[in-house]
Amino acid sequence: MDTVFALSSGAPPAGIAVVRASGPQAGDALRALAGSVPPARTARLAALRDQDRALLDQALVLWFPGPNTATGEDLAEFHLHGGRAVVSAVQAALAALAGLRAATPGEFARRAFANGRIDLFEAAGLADLLSVETELQRQAAIGLAGGALSRRVDGWRERLLVLSAQLEATLDFADENDAETLPSSFGRELTALAGELAQALAAPAAERLREGLRVALAGPPNAGKSTLFNALVESDAAITAPLAGTTRDVLERPVALGGMAFTFVDMAGLRIRGEDPIEAIGIERAGSEIARADIVLWLGPEGEGPEGAWEIEAQCDRHTNESDPRSSPEVHRKRSPRFRLSALTGENLPLLRQALVAEAAQLAPKPGETALNQRQRILITAAQQCLADAQNHRDPLLTAEALRQARVAFEQLTGRSSTEDVLDSLFGRFCIGK
Repeated sequence: MDTVFALSSGAPPAGIAVVRASGPQAGDALRALAGSVPPARTARLAALRDQDRALLDQALVLWFPGPNTATGEDLAEFHLHGGRAVVSAVQAALAALAGLRAATPGEFARRAFANGRIDLFEAAGLADLLSVETELQRQAAIGLAGGALSRRVDGWRERLLVLSAQLEATLDFADENDAETLPSSFGRELTALAGELAQALAAPAAERLREGLRVALAGPPNAGKSTLFNALVESDAAITAPLAGTTRDVLERPVALGGMAFTFVDMAGLRIRGEDPIEAIGIERAGSEIARADIVLWLGPEGEGPEGAWEIEAQCDRHTNESDPRSSPEVHRKRSPRFRLSALTGENLPLLRQALVAEAAQLAPKPGETALNQRQRILITAAQQCLADAQNHRDPLLTAEALRQARVAFEQLTGRSSTEDVLDSLFGRFCIGK
């Protein structure tokens, strides 16, 4: 197997840059550049030199003999001064050594998985940690990376093994006088296990946790959608103008509010389609975004928004403007929106933000609850269906097969039984140094 190397810290320039090498020639790489291999897990200052004995850097080097390492292989680390030229020179010196090559994205983590140091749940947690932006995302990723869900699934699998053993015992001795019978707890255990799977499936989707609550701003042209959008994302991301139909396409911005992730969506104003084909496309896309949204902020006439939309009066400052017919005191008094605010002045805008954060908290994982991604949901649902089949079958052979299929689903969850395309998809999310 090749020995791979990569920058495993942040992009230079930086105070320190960590270049890691993993594989059977990791020790040879230390000897070639630093002159010797230091004692295991002990940092040592060394002068790094290339094959021409030219000085590359004064650096700390560390040696981690396998298999008790992050990757399960021999591992060497070079803690360099973090300039781009220093990092490039050390990587070039490593690439010149026989048996060494630059790592591909996620290769370190994939080797850790192949060598049994992590399972698919822990790998997914590590991948999530690389991209988290909110505290809630960090907590969920830490739980996965720490093996919380892995231990839960392993517990389910162990219980299934016990149930399968009980069933197999009755099948093995079915034709003998001393044939065993299933214990009375067999059915109760199956029911309890199926209930735990249902509870896990009731948890929030990981995609919602990762991407955030999707909030679409909808209404007719010139209702103040883009001004409110800019206020919520605290950026002049959308063009605003008095001219109706300024926004033609869908505009998205991810934002963290109160430790919660959101994706705010601005879109074309909704009205009867005119002759402008571009505007017609924008209106059609706006309808699709409204259907996708978790929350729709409706800035149009009351009662005309989508079902469940939050009624918003986003231009409450206009009721003092006598020249604007929409802002007359009489019209203003007739409206009873959920929020009356001014996106332009910021009046009552914090109240809307607080309500959005509170709504997101209701949809977020509770303490100790783990969010599941689509693949994990599919496999747990498959296992749940197998348990239901096992409870309904009268033939013990069919019951035994249903339990076996449920175990297969659990093994696919943790990676004991997996396919290359699943692994490629997962580890492709990692950066080069992971």
